[in-house]
Amino acid sequence: MAAPQRIVIVGGGLAGAKAAETLRGEGFDGDLTIVSAEGERPYERPPLSKEVLRGEKDREAARVHEPGFYEAEDIALRLGEAATALDPAARTVTLEGGDVLPWDRLLIATGAEPRPLPVPGGDPPGVLTLRTLADSDRLRDAARSGGRLVVIGAGWIGCEAAASARELGAEVTVVEMADVPLAGVLGARVGGIFAALHREHGVELLTGARLEAVEGDGRAERIRLAGGRTIDCAAVLAGVGVVPRTALAESAGLAVDDGILVDATLQTAAAGVFAAGDVANALHPFYGRRVRVEHWANALNQGPAAARNMLGAGAPYDRLPYFFSDQYDAGMEYSGLASAADGVVIRGDESARELIAFWVAEGRVLAGMNLNVWDVNDRVQELIRSRAVVDPARLADPDVPLDPGALAA
Repeated sequence: MAAPQRIVIVGGGLAGAKAAETLRGEGFDGDLTIVSAEGERPYERPPLSKEVLRGEKDREAARVHEPGFYEAEDIALRLGEAATALDPAARTVTLEGGDVLPWDRLLIATGAEPRPLPVPGGDPPGVLTLRTLADSDRLRDAARSGGRLVVIGAGWIGCEAAASARELGAEVTVVEMADVPLAGVLGARVGGIFAALHREHGVELLTGARLEAVEGDGRAERIRLAGGRTIDCAAVLAGVGVVPRTALAESAGLAVDDGILVDATLQTAAAGVFAAGDVANALHPFYGRRVRVEHWANALNQGPAAARNMLGAGAPYDRLPYFFSDQYDAGMEYSGLASAADGVVIRGDESARELIAFWVAEGRVLAGMNLNVWDVNDRVQELIRSRAVVDPARLADPDVPLDPGALAA
């Protein structure tokens, strides 16, 4: 394909903003436009459940770039304008106001949206979600209102929001269908560590519990659980996951299956159309299958990778999935991709919550999580990439170096 002269990025989150930055950094001097349905300059989402939610930092601290960056780099921002139609053959994208933007390369970085609660009364605005700056503002107000916050779902967003709300002084109840928080990712043993953490900080954690309804007059005033128990509250937060925003891709006839299907270079089957971030279901060279990752580091790195490939680099994106979480005084990093059903090996002190957990299958480390243990993530990733068969006893021994040779079975 000829070198592009016009590039359009649809999506104003981290992936899109970092892609634009990379394009300019790589020397692209043509027309460059970011289209975002949200009327905000691009920002990062992790602070929304942490420092911004707690009021420790203002919303400007979440911005991807400093004020004036886009003007200085000659990047046009079309904020508050959703892209409604994409024509890969004509190489145009249509905005909701009717404007039609031509492009030579297009990046779809539309992210994901919160999944609604599948019960009566479970839809916004009566139920809060946490995906935008405005959502974070509303949740902070609710946490400071003096009433109880009920969080439905003990995934990462639910757990982080519950922790921040407790630090703001709110009474918090978390309702989770599984037996422990984060069960789908961490499994019973490691998930139990986070259950104890939240209970020690005063969260009422209801596990094995099923929501039947959210009740109230114009807002959430109580929830009803299976079995008949009701809980009065000031607000309800839905934390039951997200779904990728694929409507634009579907309008263009692009292949969609739990995200937009892209190859290892992040290109769709339509020439010149790429996808990155939460919305991209990408063929991953290390795993030999498609992987869709909903975390900050993926958006941070995948957007720039797509940008370079739009300029002709043709490089596969093969970074291992990585994410982090901070809850109260517990900070963690997780690398790799594992099932909660995989065996887990613990190195360190569970009672002190200072440990590294490894998920192992057929003797190989698939994923690792360091909890309040730092400067080990690179070695954990190297161990995963080595595919080395390890001795579980040596893996659990803090005195054995995290080196494939030292850990060999």
